[in-house]
Amino acid sequence: MANFLTRLFNEDARKLAKLEKQIQPILALEEEYAQLSDEQLQHKTVEFKERLENGESLDDIYVEAFATAREACKRVIGEFPYPVQLIGATVMQQGDIAEMKTGEGKTLTSVMAVYLNALEGKGVHVVTVNEYLSQRDSEWMGQIHRFLGLSVGLNLRQLTPSEKRAAYACDITYTTNSELGFDYLRDNMVTELNDRVLRGLNFAIVDEVDSILIDESRTPLIISGGKKQTANLYLQADRFVKSLHKDEDYELDVKSKTVQLTEFGVHKAEKAFKIDNLYNLAYTQLLHHINQALKANYIMICDIDYLVDTENDEIVIVDPNTGRLMPGRQWSDGLHQAVEAKEGISIKQETTTLATITYQNFFRLYNKLAGMTGTAKTEEEEFLEIYNMYVVEVPTNRPVIRVDYPDAVYGTKKAKFSALVDEVVERHEIGQPVLVGTIAVETSELISKYLKERHIHHEVLNAKNHQREAEIIAKAGQIGSVTIATNMAGRGTDIKLGEGVRELGGLCVLGSERHESRRIDNQLRGRSGRQGDPGMSRFYISVQDDLMIRFAPERFESLFASLGDTAIESKVATRSISSAQKRVEGVNYDARKQLLQYDDVMRQQRETMYEQRDYILEHEDIHSFIESMFKRVISDLVASHVNPESRQLNVDDYVKALDSLGFEGIVRIEDIEGMNDEQVMDFSTEKAWEDYDQKIEPVRDQIQDFERNMTLSVIDRAWSDHIDNMSKLRDGIGLRSYAQSNPLQAYVSEGFQMFEDMQRNISQDVVNYCMNVQVVKQEEVA
Repeated sequence: MANFLTRLFNEDARKLAKLEKQIQPILALEEEYAQLSDEQLQHKTVEFKERLENGESLDDIYVEAFATAREACKRVIGEFPYPVQLIGATVMQQGDIAEMKTGEGKTLTSVMAVYLNALEGKGVHVVTVNEYLSQRDSEWMGQIHRFLGLSVGLNLRQLTPSEKRAAYACDITYTTNSELGFDYLRDNMVTELNDRVLRGLNFAIVDEVDSILIDESRTPLIISGGKKQTANLYLQADRFVKSLHKDEDYELDVKSKTVQLTEFGVHKAEKAFKIDNLYNLAYTQLLHHINQALKANYIMICDIDYLVDTENDEIVIVDPNTGRLMPGRQWSDGLHQAVEAKEGISIKQETTTLATITYQNFFRLYNKLAGMTGTAKTEEEEFLEIYNMYVVEVPTNRPVIRVDYPDAVYGTKKAKFSALVDEVVERHEIGQPVLVGTIAVETSELISKYLKERHIHHEVLNAKNHQREAEIIAKAGQIGSVTIATNMAGRGTDIKLGEGVRELGGLCVLGSERHESRRIDNQLRGRSGRQGDPGMSRFYISVQDDLMIRFAPERFESLFASLGDTAIESKVATRSISSAQKRVEGVNYDARKQLLQYDDVMRQQRETMYEQRDYILEHEDIHSFIESMFKRVISDLVASHVNPESRQLNVDDYVKALDSLGFEGIVRIEDIEGMNDEQVMDFSTEKAWEDYDQKIEPVRDQIQDFERNMTLSVIDRAWSDHIDNMSKLRDGIGLRSYAQSNPLQAYVSEGFQMFEDMQRNISQDVVNYCMNVQVVKQEEVA
């Protein structure tokens, strides 16, 4: 262990020595750049851009660009970055995380890395945890970038798509993590290329990187289409389908498990639903419901594919592999609702997830990612494994002289709060400002109640009055101020000391309990002792706190029961609490890692689908893309009609199946007799494509929009339903461990199969539309 720590320390020391060497040339340019006029300094931006265009890299201009941005900081906002801030900026330029203590000027540090990367013209995103910080930084630091000739945009939730597009078109864009993620998802749902707002994910600097990439990564971003009021459509489609006659109105292919309306069936549907063309884009949803009703009534078999649980009024799926019941699981794409309509069971409302992504997978899409925070070293392993980012502890500009006292541990919560309030009163009497940190709103209000009873004037900062955050924090370092705050006061804010406070010992930070994560505790401590200021911190803990009940050794409770209300300040107790926190962090890390492993399956599928959408949106003519779908459908059809024993194609059944898919009369039995499977596939594809090509000949100049919109419509509906299906699979997959099988492996293999099925269904639906579309050329009006 000692050797490991020595190696670890030496590695960090080596990194720091290398960084200190790297910034020396920047410091050496200080006087030279101070002599430049504003115009000469501003012209550097033009010069750097030309050098990059002529083949130089960011590393080639790194020294001069940093020196330029540093000098601009001094001229524009009157703050001259310290050498340690140059180290932090260099860490970020290298795609790593700069851990800088509170008050060390992280926001100013980012300016140099942002400026250098923005020179490429590919866009830099500065990501913050809330819109207040985005707005503040875009105005404050944006002055420097604008002075140097770069454009600065601010992305807010309320902006229109065109305003967002303009913000992202800037060299530098300030935005929140959630709005950025949602914009990415929305961009992959548009039906016109011009409706996109982002222009690529080049470089992001994430402020409070541990909060965004770790704490928030447990919750994926989801865009939902809300609840679909579709029960009536399922009932209508079911009634219609039950009135049909086999072979006359629909054709069933048992081998490929497909069922299609015949031409008579299509006419019946148009008559029944009082429409002129079932294959018109406007009736996509109706056609989808009829197809699902056909499948539910003529392919899905009760007591084989599913059971009807009349007691609970639900359909229970039977696992086709094991024969076991799968309660809670649902078929996707509305098939489950169609079966419920068939069996007279209450139809469950559909909710649709249109798009989803985790922060881990979103931020890994960037070409380069960097971050800054006051607390990340405790999570370095996770940053390295998931994001390939090192955490570098940047030294403080001045030594930290804050005193961190050992935890005061009590036997009961009552004794703990009583002692904490006593200390607040004591510090308040001498005028020393106090910040009390709590985990929950409930705790902040409880302490506030105790302070009111003692007639101590104080401010409370929690989720209920977050609007006053800036105002409350601005006063928190003044003489005599008492502030109770939840974790909100831990990030992005700087408590500056008022006059005379240093002489009183600086800001006193008291924690009402330990958080599950040591990082959150370190953030609270870090509110005090900024830039060499004096300060102190202490945590008040009781054996009845949640963290202690769940993870501390059992002997603790019996030990404190005998001590009554006496506090223990012991390094052993503090170490035990830290080890309890490490255990919680380990559990949370495992949960995040598992979420990422599962989401990686979706990531690969999402990338494939988004690539398909991009191709359709970016190419005017997607005729060849649709042709590939024809090939796939016919290839699958050939494969499903080959006898597994004789390896011979059942020609009669194959031709009937072709006819039922809309290829009626295109391929005759005598045409393909004697051909091998590959020849049959090539011949059938050629004939089917020829037939479609001839059909659209009269409207060839107008067909592009139809093909694009129809294909996107089919893909989006199938992808949305697939997301739902994968989510349901994920919810129930954990039970596989009881059967001694690996749930993740099962999820990967079943998810892959479901994705293949979805791709196959997309091709079938697109081909079905193409073969059944009715082409009507408008007569020219004289």
